[in-house]
Amino acid sequence: MRVVVGISGGIAAYKAALAIRELVQAGHDVHVVPTASALRFIGRPTLEALSRNPVTDEVFDDVAAVRHVALGQSADLIVVLPATANTLAKLATGLADDLLGTTVLASRAPLVLAPAMHTEMWEQPAVQANVRTLVERGATIVGPVAGALTGGDTGLGRMAEPTDVVAAALAAAGAAQQPGALAGRTVVVSAGGTREPIDPVRFLGNRSSGAMGAELAAAARAAGASVTLVGANLHVPAPEGVELVEVETTEQLRTAMLERADADVVVMAAAVADYRVEGASDEKRTKEAWGERPTLTLALNPDILAELARAPRRSLLVGFGAETEPDDDALVQRGRDKLARKGADLLVLNRVGHDEGFGRVDTRVRVLDADGVVADASGTKASVARVIIDTVAQRLAAASEEHQ
Repeated sequence: MRVVVGISGGIAAYKAALAIRELVQAGHDVHVVPTASALRFIGRPTLEALSRNPVTDEVFDDVAAVRHVALGQSADLIVVLPATANTLAKLATGLADDLLGTTVLASRAPLVLAPAMHTEMWEQPAVQANVRTLVERGATIVGPVAGALTGGDTGLGRMAEPTDVVAAALAAAGAAQQPGALAGRTVVVSAGGTREPIDPVRFLGNRSSGAMGAELAAAARAAGASVTLVGANLHVPAPEGVELVEVETTEQLRTAMLERADADVVVMAAAVADYRVEGASDEKRTKEAWGERPTLTLALNPDILAELARAPRRSLLVGFGAETEPDDDALVQRGRDKLARKGADLLVLNRVGHDEGFGRVDTRVRVLDADGVVADASGTKASVARVIIDTVAQRLAAASEEHQ
């Protein structure tokens, strides 16, 4: 898909680089059209290196190819991030005094805008009127959100995160998934990290934020599925349109997942504590009670993925394996061994470390079945999640054809 990324002159212009990178990694042909002001915030070489295409802001460049019209005509999607108050006003009135304006006017592609400005500017009646006009004409507005602004201010006006803008843009273009690839299906995704209490204050846990599971739930929802997200101590919000079931401990997660094991797809993305504390205290333990060398007695937790594999089910079961193995071949072999041992249909394998894998960072996964690697994806967790859900949808479609 050919995507035009417009960038206007605001401090959030640097975030456009992240969106460009995600779109390119997802396989799209990205052409960047900055305004002259935008180039004072982010450099042309950066934009060309990320997009892998020449970048210009001049209407009179490449006149023989009628670039000021041709780019808009050929676009499948136009995303403007950040969209400043000035750019919103120009687009709402049809003003085309630069390459971005002419490109938008010359296009029939979906238009997605991510506003960014100070709260006072965003709340101005003139700005709100321009936004309403653009929405009435079919534009999709993503954000803004509340948060830290330039100059130490805080409030509504911060640009939505690039990953969220890209997801909304691809959804608007109908490219987030094959249309209806999971329509009519039920999907259950576990996410986050379980916590095992030591006392009412302390717990044993892990570093999982739930970001990968939340992106999987969003991707499945975008593909048309009815989605339940079983979240263990999530550090990220649940996607819109997804039912959230909150749990804390491994036993609570086990109960929630086994109750929903009859879904069409069950994805165990949560990081489950292998052990729990025997005899957890109902009162906070003091240093005096602990002593100088406290000892905890641990008990093995149930293996939820293996239990789901043994349970009567009609679901496609997807497990996750987080490993620190540095060698790629050894990593894949470890994943294949785990898949065979657990009994899942697919295993998503990823490498983790102190600075790798956790939180909203780029990641790489390999999706394995009994025969080996069936998918390999890298990039943001949103883009990787779409590859995983695509693989799941393809597996379900193939199974349906075999039973016809």
